[in-house]
Amino acid sequence: MERQKEIPFETEEERKPVEYKRRKRYKGTHPKKFSEKYKELDPNRYADTIENVIAKGGTPAGMHISIMVQEILDVLEIQPGQQGLDATLGYGGHTKRMLECLLGEGHIYAMDVDPIESRKTKQRLEKVGYGKDLLTIREMNFAQVDELAEEVGGFDFILADLGVSSMQIDNPERGFSYKQDGPLDLRLNPEEGISAAQRLQEMDKAELIGMLEENADEPYAEEIAQAVISERKKGRPVETTRQLAALVERALVMVPEQERAEAVRKSCARTFQALRIDVNHEFEVLDAFLEKLPNVLNPGGRVAILTFHSGEDRLVKKSFKRHKKKGDYSAVAKEVVRPSREECIRNHRARSTKLRWAVKA
Repeated sequence: MERQKEIPFETEEERKPVEYKRRKRYKGTHPKKFSEKYKELDPNRYADTIENVIAKGGTPAGMHISIMVQEILDVLEIQPGQQGLDATLGYGGHTKRMLECLLGEGHIYAMDVDPIESRKTKQRLEKVGYGKDLLTIREMNFAQVDELAEEVGGFDFILADLGVSSMQIDNPERGFSYKQDGPLDLRLNPEEGISAAQRLQEMDKAELIGMLEENADEPYAEEIAQAVISERKKGRPVETTRQLAALVERALVMVPEQERAEAVRKSCARTFQALRIDVNHEFEVLDAFLEKLPNVLNPGGRVAILTFHSGEDRLVKKSFKRHKKKGDYSAVAKEVVRPSREECIRNHRARSTKLRWAVKA
């Protein structure tokens, strides 16, 4: 009898037989579900597929394409030997490019509240040579930036990319998108706090309306809130992404038929955005981070912040302006920097991006 093949490991105890599994079949000629996109989820093996998806302006499943990389590097002016911070590690694309600027001298600290993705990113960066001598990753909220600075010292440059990573958006298990059905979670750290489904269960109509208006400028806030409340009264809690999307569609039944599909799409996007901001306390966290920034930057230190909707951008603009008036910053961006037309064509998720910067006095 032929022996089963084995993969050698470092110790005898860790030796395990190889399991050959047939990939899951899918309907049609191309996989549609996140879990079925086995080629995109294995970029090392299927590099041609990855390149093809990106060339068509898409983002491969399980990946994230960094936005405005060169513009950020131009703003930060990173020099070898400096100490920097990526306050929102994500997939690590920005971090990798900033590490390259150090030329092996200096150190970058990176923070992320998502334990699932930050651990994957740590492994990816280690494989390309960025170990603990150059990079330290902490599972922390960037509102705790003062705690990190107290431990390791001030920073010569800081980046904060406030967008949700594509890996989180595209994975239906995280509940960030209504395009595929999944649990209505929306937490950046699924190990802490309450899910969006739980949050919808505890808010009254007035709170729902306020959340939709304040976090996303939703024009149909009252109608959507009423639809959620009515569903709850029938004993049907909103627990999945598709359930919530269906409620939004039902709430907009008064919109003229020829305009309805587009109105529903936009209201779904705004509703999920509003809920995500609420569940993760994003405005409160950003406000705390902005207030602490001047105290954690070294003299002459530079900060770049990417925002993706008007509420975030207003907070950043007002904070930079206020701290410049106080003398904390010697210069701030007078106008936002936007991604190039070419980048927006290559990466549709870049279209709403705004970059603001400041320099410590």
